[in-house]
Parts: sequence; C-alpha cells; structure tokens
Amino acid sequence: QVQLMASGGGSVQAGESLRLSCTAPGFTSNRCGLDWFRQATPGEARRRVATITYDGTITYEDPFEGRFTISEDKTKDTVYLQMNNLGPADTAIYSCEPRGQPCRSRISRGPGTQVTVSS
Repeated sequence: QVQLMASGGGSVQAGESLRLSCTAPGFTSNRCGLDWFRQATPGEARRRVATITYDGTITYEDPFEGRFTISEDKTKDTVYLQMNNLGPADTAIYSCEPRGQPCRSRISRGPGTQVTVSS
C-alpha cells in the first residue's frame, strides 16, 4: 500500500505563512480526492481543513476559508495547502488522507507534519 507523505511544516511566527505538500507515487493515476486534516493535541479529534476532489472541486471548513488554499499539481502527484496569516491556534499536526473507497484501500495516510506557530 502506498503512503501519502505530508511535508513542509515547521516553526514560524504569528502572521507568517507555510505551504504544506502531500504526495504519493501514483496518487493522480488512482483518481482520488484528498482531505487535509489537523490535530492540535493527541487527545483531540482530527479536524478537516480542506478537501479537493479528483475533478478539482474544493471545499473548506468555515474557519479556514480565506486564509488557507488547497491546490494540486497532478503532474507531480502532489496536493498543497497554502496557509497564510498563521496564529498560535493553528499549531497542530497536519496530515492528508485520500477520500473514500477504493482510494483508502490503495493509499494510506502518513504520519503528518508538525506546524508550530509562536506569538
């Protein structure tokens, strides 16, 4: 099973930006959509941030629309999450996951990438 790998996290100051990447070999050829999630603490439920379907339909959870932008480059099997004007409340582990079946049986979620925002 292929694993999605999220990268691009790091430590930034409030107001700064980061661009996360999510990639897996052959992701595009599997015709899958993708969700970005975040989890602030280990005991907290993961929260969906944004979704892109294979045909390019994009949706955001309300708190993130306007600050976060999801996009993709099918030639690179990569989905991006551009995050602007970050604040301490955005500190979390960000991960990406394929949408629905059969995608989830072919591609698994990876460990995520840590984003830390200091004030």
